[in-house]
Amino acid sequence: MKSITISTTIDIYDSIEELPLEVINLMKSAVEARDNAYAPYSKFHVGAALLLDNNEVIPGSNQENASYPSGLCAERTAIYYAGAKYPKAIIKRIAISATSQNHAVTEPIPPCGACRQAIAEYEIKQNEPIEIYFMGESGKVAKSNSLKGLLPLAFDKSYL
Repeated sequence: MKSITISTTIDIYDSIEELPLEVINLMKSAVEARDNAYAPYSKFHVGAALLLDNNEVIPGSNQENASYPSGLCAERTAIYYAGAKYPKAIIKRIAISATSQNHAVTEPIPPCGACRQAIAEYEIKQNEPIEIYFMGESGKVAKSNSLKGLLPLAFDKSYL
């Protein structure tokens, strides 16, 4: 038997004001998208904004459905739209913000597992890392330099 060690580094900023201006603007786009979420069941609103290499900013918000599995997270809404509209563009970074109508969300909220897998697909496809910034409605902001920092043993096409 052999053991492997997997480690990751996540940068934590005390607030959005510590981020570079370009990232602050992207996070503001994520917050604006969050305000457009349709989440009548969970009351958990998520917004995402992607920055593409062509300087387009693509927003996405979670969209729920009474048939729960039929809904879609904010990150995948944005990623799939970017892939459909700009199939050759490279995703440089993604900003994510989440809030709840039930309680204050002051800790960074990372992408769910399904969204991590979707981000992994695009990171592998473009052969370039995607910076991921995530936060709650206020407070600290977390940053991963690549999806590999959040999903180090990603499933990809090499297994098929």
